[in-house]
Amino acid sequence: MSHARTQKLTRIILKAATVVILLLLLLSEILFSSITLFFKSMITVIFTYPYGVIYNNLMFFLFGLRGKIGGLTLTILVAAVSLLLAFIAGIIFGLMRNSRRWWLSYPAIGYIELVRSVPLILVIFWFCFFPPGLSETLKSVGRVYYGIFALIAFTGAYIAEIVRAGILSVSKGQMEASRSSGLTHTQAMIYIILPQALKNMIPSLVNQFVSLIKDTSLLWFVGVMEFTSTIFATSNREVNTTVTMGLYFFAAVVYFLVCYPLTASSRKLEKKLGVGER
Repeated sequence: MSHARTQKLTRIILKAATVVILLLLLLSEILFSSITLFFKSMITVIFTYPYGVIYNNLMFFLFGLRGKIGGLTLTILVAAVSLLLAFIAGIIFGLMRNSRRWWLSYPAIGYIELVRSVPLILVIFWFCFFPPGLSETLKSVGRVYYGIFALIAFTGAYIAEIVRAGILSVSKGQMEASRSSGLTHTQAMIYIILPQALKNMIPSLVNQFVSLIKDTSLLWFVGVMEFTSTIFATSNREVNTTVTMGLYFFAAVVYFLVCYPLTASSRKLEKKLGVGER
């Protein structure tokens, strides 16, 4: 009986090993095909035409249409402006969130939880389609501005949570010592707590900026000519599928080259500031 069980267990193990080997072979084939397609697409995009699709459209990718700001420049500009204004909004709502007054904390909680519970693309649609329907004046405002407002509203909710976490990371003894020295709660928060909390917030804010750069690609859906939009517009003019794939691989490489240094600097900054260390 024991011998029969051993044989049965052996057969099960062999079958399982066979399945695992087949899966590994399938995954390796997919990986090899993906790498091959990547290099084939990039070579096609760079060398197929007289100067290559990327070379011919490089200025369009970087700066957009002539006479207008667009492309990668607009992507970084929108992300930077949105982060700056979202940081201000985040501090305001983060402080409101931590307030002991219900008429301050409840609206902040409602805003933060609402925005964090819906997709960014939905927030963009809210800002880009609802206000223009209210009046002709609002209809004349450029979509890029509504897109920036949407990114500010969305990112501000997340920064508010970063601010709240940064404030909570400061020892309660700091506030008690500040109050005992004669400072009011507001003065202690502004001059003592927030400067210390900011140190803990910086790496998270850098990561939020990286996410914001990638989030700007969603503005393509409302017609803003940022970097992803320029890639899509160029791919629509090409009939070669390999060229189209190469363009999107190129877009991925550009986003990586922009975002990875920021992510790496965030990790170095976190170690330098000793965030998380006690």
